[in-house]
Amino acid sequence: MSTLNTHKLREALRAHSEISDKKLRKHHPTAAHWFEKRGLKPGDIRHHAAKLASAGALAGAMLISNPLITKVSSFGNENLAILPLDQLRNLFASNIKALLPSSVHPLTPEEEAALSKLIDVFWGIHASATLEGEHLNTTYGYIGAEQHLPRFPGDTIDQHDEYQGSGITPGKGAWGYFANSKSELTEDLIQKEKYYVAVQTLYLPDWQERLSHLREWYKYRKVLVVNPKNGKTIVATVADAGPAQFTGKQFGGSPEVMAYLQMHDGAQRGPVLLFFVDDKNTTIPLGPVERNSASGGSLSASGGRKD
Repeated sequence: MSTLNTHKLREALRAHSEISDKKLRKHHPTAAHWFEKRGLKPGDIRHHAAKLASAGALAGAMLISNPLITKVSSFGNENLAILPLDQLRNLFASNIKALLPSSVHPLTPEEEAALSKLIDVFWGIHASATLEGEHLNTTYGYIGAEQHLPRFPGDTIDQHDEYQGSGITPGKGAWGYFANSKSELTEDLIQKEKYYVAVQTLYLPDWQERLSHLREWYKYRKVLVVNPKNGKTIVATVADAGPAQFTGKQFGGSPEVMAYLQMHDGAQRGPVLLFFVDDKNTTIPLGPVERNSASGGSLSASGGRKD
């Protein structure tokens, strides 16, 4: 039986890599420049692909063996569906607190996966820390109260139906006006301003490099915000950027969002969990989450079923 000459094999692979590198630079210079800008030598693409594949397999194995996921999976939607809303929230809050770290800081992938599963089980909503490859600088941080946003040129605070005492910002949100005029303001756009959040897009590591894509991707992106202290959960849209890092806050919430989360007191801030909502079919409405969509029955604030 012949013996494998590993030295010759390495030399052959190195030569093949150099040839591939030269061909790419010659026939596809733009692509070669794109890889180099990101610190990736074109000839090493296969090596990096292998590393990514290994990382993906490892991540999958982590999910399967994740003890937090196993713990969460012990719940059943059919059991949760019969609980009054207040009890459901309290149970959700106690379990979400058990999964969160003792201090507010970015979560581990394992913690995020377990929390995503918990949200799915309790509310029947697919929400995750990463969606389509995008991830915020943190999914667990402090949220602060924001003012109303002007929805169209000439919008004034007296034209907003609730929490007028919160005021209205003097300038537009990060994505401009919601409508070009009052006559073009639809109910959908009213809801988007009513239940909006601000996230720190400017601090994303690749914000400037991928500005055109990320601006469009984050515009009105649907998110789920959870107050871990009371289990109150709300679906909102990203409609502004901020707050600044020096404030010590990572998110901002509209007056309606903050009021529902019960963060409308003098402090007007507190820790929240914020995940992206996977809602390709646009079936999840904005606003308070007060039903388990997987159970099929709504839950009223008084604790009864509203089938």
